[in-house]
Amino acid sequence: MHDVPRQLTTDELAELFEGRTRLVEELAKRGDPLGEARDVIAQLSDEDKLEALNAHPAIGARNLSRRSAAEQGGDADPVVLTELAYLNQVYEEKFGFRFVVFVNRRPKTEILEVLRQRLERTREEELDTAVEQLVAIAEDRWRRS
Repeated sequence: MHDVPRQLTTDELAELFEGRTRLVEELAKRGDPLGEARDVIAQLSDEDKLEALNAHPAIGARNLSRRSAAEQGGDADPVVLTELAYLNQVYEEKFGFRFVVFVNRRPKTEILEVLRQRLERTREEELDTAVEQLVAIAEDRWRRS
């Protein structure tokens, strides 16, 4: 378990953030990348924010990283997975980026309700929420590693 902030390598950050993106490259230059993540994100262009969000796998997707698979759990009710896939598509069409949520080992039925609620928001609200969730996921992954 990690609590002490320290500089992390690009590879370590890519694992926490699900890919090597401009966000990860900028964070790798920082002494406390997770502590400074929100400030770094605030300086990024929308294009770079979208790149970081779209690096994450969709909730309910089949090809997940080891970490994502453990976080999302194995409750694979086909009806729930079908609805998640559909609403993920609706979300991406509406907002132009992937739905990112800190699952925190919640069941997919609960995440489905979160997704429905977030579909009611504006793009600006949702972009702010999505990048905040992205950081929360990375922080949790770091603490658990």
